[in-house]
Order: sequence, then C-alpha cells, then structure tokens
Amino acid sequence: MSTQRDYAGALAKLAQLQSNRTVTHLFGHKTTANDSSHDQRRQQQQQQQSPIRAPAARDLNAAAIPEMLQWLRRAGYSTRDLARMRHIHVAGTKGKGSVCAFATSMLRRHVGGGGGGGRPVGTCTSPHLVSPRERIAIDGEPISQAQFATAFFELWDRFTASAAARESGAGVAEAEGPASKPFYFRFLTILAWHVFLQEGVRDVVMECGIGGEYDATNVLPPDAVSAAVITQLGIDHVAMLGDTAEEIAWHKAGILKDGVPAFTVTGGRQLSTSGVRAVLRQRALDKNAKLVELDADEVAAWGGVPAPAMKGEYQKANQALAVMAVRAHLGQELDTSLVNLPETTVKGLQEATLRGRCEVLVHNGFTWLLDGAHTKESLEEVAKWVAQQQTRTEEDGEEQVILVFNQQERNASVLLRTLVEAVDRECGRRGVFSHALFTRNEPTADAVGRELSVQEAALSTMRGLCPGCEVAVFDNVRDAVSRAERLVARGSRSKVLVTGSLHLVGGALQVLEPDTLL
Repeated sequence: MSTQRDYAGALAKLAQLQSNRTVTHLFGHKTTANDSSHDQRRQQQQQQQSPIRAPAARDLNAAAIPEMLQWLRRAGYSTRDLARMRHIHVAGTKGKGSVCAFATSMLRRHVGGGGGGGRPVGTCTSPHLVSPRERIAIDGEPISQAQFATAFFELWDRFTASAAARESGAGVAEAEGPASKPFYFRFLTILAWHVFLQEGVRDVVMECGIGGEYDATNVLPPDAVSAAVITQLGIDHVAMLGDTAEEIAWHKAGILKDGVPAFTVTGGRQLSTSGVRAVLRQRALDKNAKLVELDADEVAAWGGVPAPAMKGEYQKANQALAVMAVRAHLGQELDTSLVNLPETTVKGLQEATLRGRCEVLVHNGFTWLLDGAHTKESLEEVAKWVAQQQTRTEEDGEEQVILVFNQQERNASVLLRTLVEAVDRECGRRGVFSHALFTRNEPTADAVGRELSVQEAALSTMRGLCPGCEVAVFDNVRDAVSRAERLVARGSRSKVLVTGSLHLVGGALQVLEPDTLL
C-alpha cells in the first residue's frame, strides 16, 4: 500500500474509510449469502476503525445531517461557504445520473466556455464506474489525478488537525488515521465542495446519494440551491427509506427548500400514484417550495431532443426535468413549454454524455452494450434498447446476444427474469440470448474464495427461461469478459450485453479500457 501523498496514496487512504455498504448495514440490512467471507471481514474491520458507532437504526437518519454539518465544520467550511455556489440538486430512484448529465451539458453551453461566459461548471455524482475521480467533474471532465490527490490530502489533513485539537490525549496515529474521518460518501461530497470552491466554481449540479431528507448533500441551505429535481421513483434502500412508494417519496422530497422551485414528472409511469403525488405536494407545502409537475403525456408528445450518447424513450422525462432546472438556475421564467427550445439548450442536450448508461462500445471490432440498470423498470427499458440495437440479414438471420449479468444486493433471479421476458417481448422472438455469463462484481480473481450462490441461482433461473442458452458462472469480471470475447470472436453475429449493476458495468469498463480513468 502506498504511503506517498500521491494519487495512489490517496486511493489507499480512501479505501480505509467506512464504505457505503457498511453504513447501510447499520440499518438492519443483514449479511446475505452473496457477501463473501472476505467482504464480511473487511466490513468488520471498517466498523472497528470507524468513528460511527452503531446506534439504534431509528436514530441513524436523525443524526445524519447534524453529523454532516459537524464534518463540514471540521473541514473548515460552513453552509455560508456552500451558498457561494448555486446548486441544481437532484434526487430520485431512476434517472438522476441522466438529469445531471443533461443539466451539466446545458449549463456548459449557457454559462461555460461553450456559451461565451467562461464560468466553470461543477458536477458531483455517485457512484463511480471505474475511478472516484468521476464523482467530481469540472466542465464535464473528471478532475485529474494530481488535482484529486492534492485536494484529498488537504482535506485529510484538515480532519487530522481537527481531531488532534479536539482530543489532546489522542495519539498521532489515531488522529491521522481513518477513525477521525467521515465515511466514504461524506468525505467525497465534502471533497467535491472543497475542489469547487478552490476552482471558483459557482454553478454546480449535485446528485443525492441515498434518499434526500437525510442525505449528506442535503446540508445545502436554501440560498445555495437554485432548483430541485425529483426523478422517477422506485422501491430501493428500504431499510433506510421505507418499503412503500409514499415513504420513499417523503425522503426524496426532503431536498425541497424554502422558496426554491422543484420539478418532477407525474402521470404515466412517472410518480403515477395519487399517494405519491399527495406526499410530494404536502412536502412542498410544508417546506414552502414551489413544486412544478410536468405531465408525462405532454412530455411524451414533445418527443425530446435526440442525444446520440444517451438514447432511450425514458430520456424524454429526464431531458424535460433538466431543461426546467436549468431555466430556474439561470433565473428564467418558469415556462413549462418544451417546444421551440433555444439553440443553446438543444445543443446542450445533444452533447450530453453518461458512461455506462445505454453505452455502445466497440472494442477489438466487437460491439458491447453497457447499461447499469438494476431495477425492474430500468431493465425493461434496457430490453427496448437492446431491441433497437438488433440487426438482421437474409444470409445470417437474427443477431444473437451474449449476456453478462449480476446484481449482488437485490434479488438477481427476479431481475433476470424481468430482463429476459422483456427482451423476448421487445424483440418479438425467443432465444435472443445465446449465452449467459453470471459473475460477481469484483474486477479480478482473489485468493479468498468468493460466495457464488447468487450467481448459481441466476444460472438455474436462466436454464428455466432459456433452455437452449449456454450458461456459466464466474467469481470475477475479468474472466467473464474474457469468455464473452472468445465467444463473440467465433465468428457468429453477436453483441455482448453487460447489465444488472453499475458496479458490474464499471468492472467491465475497467477490464476493456484499463487506462481510461484510473
């Protein structure tokens, strides 16, 4: 492990911080069979090192914002510093990353170099696919390794100094170590603000991590937020947010702020239940926020703006939300009309990019379809996209697809069934998948044996769904990708679809493009 104050050293120290998975386990999420003994040991070590002792689950959410404010102060900042920037704040279950990408691209056109103003635009998103630098971008590009390392150690040293000042009896090693630092997501959130303030960023697009009301990003005061967005909702993170759509809506709407306009799409499949709409409207009243509801049918009729790098019918709603948020950010009239958009806005939408979402990657002459979908609804959208990518020739007939799949934290077999049935339906035929490879998310093999019960269960499900499909299980992404490359190289007309998890897509990108973002 590197002890230098360089990029490798920063990554080594970052890995010591309490992970998001460990934190969510404090809410009563039980260790499942798909957590290897190696994972469990690492979680136990992180819990022992962590400054967070596990209080009752009901107290964890209530403590989140006060703790984050305390960490912010220890880093040398206050909410007044955050108010030196104006944020488009994005919460939701599906579409957050897309809204952030569209909003960032439009802001770059309106206020950045593309628009003549020259102001840098900051973006903070999660999770990352390959490198944590992806989470902190300026003008759409991840900050450099050198910039990340410099800012990382500046922040690390501030937390160390704060711990040493508070605990006069604490040893140097204890003050310098991970126990005096916030957990992973909080650290990177504060690091993003640290970088943006140093770089003179005034326009920020910020994605919530989990939920909204108690998310680390929600220490933003009202005067630091220009617009709030709530994207499509689904059932997720139930231990932290609840297991009904209404409970989850309550949490997501926690980002609404006094006097700040907020945007969502209702009707169709977007926040379609009256209970969810009632929760959002009541939360807006309670917080004195102006909630603007875009009608899903009107958005569908609008049709959206073709974005070569971000395809899919569902992107219409994400584009509409981003357009409205950017209008509010720029202080423009809140006109909900989406027709006759200015050229600057259109170009911003067209130029938006988001890795790992409906991404077509040609590698060594073979086509890879990458999408980190991990819910029933998003996998149904992937099926539509796969159908659009299919080609047929008189000589060779229908194209086949090699599936690389995993979902380590949800019911992988249920999601797999959703995907396969949706692909059959959208393609109008059965047997689209010639091979299915089920893997864990770790990029490479490990000396410690990994639990493969999730993958074995998915394999069994696939045999029942597609009797003619050849199936295999792997304990790491590299071996699965290598098998897929050998299969597609046999000469048959095939594409490779990697889906089920953003972590899996990130692992695949790390294998296919090892030097891209490390």
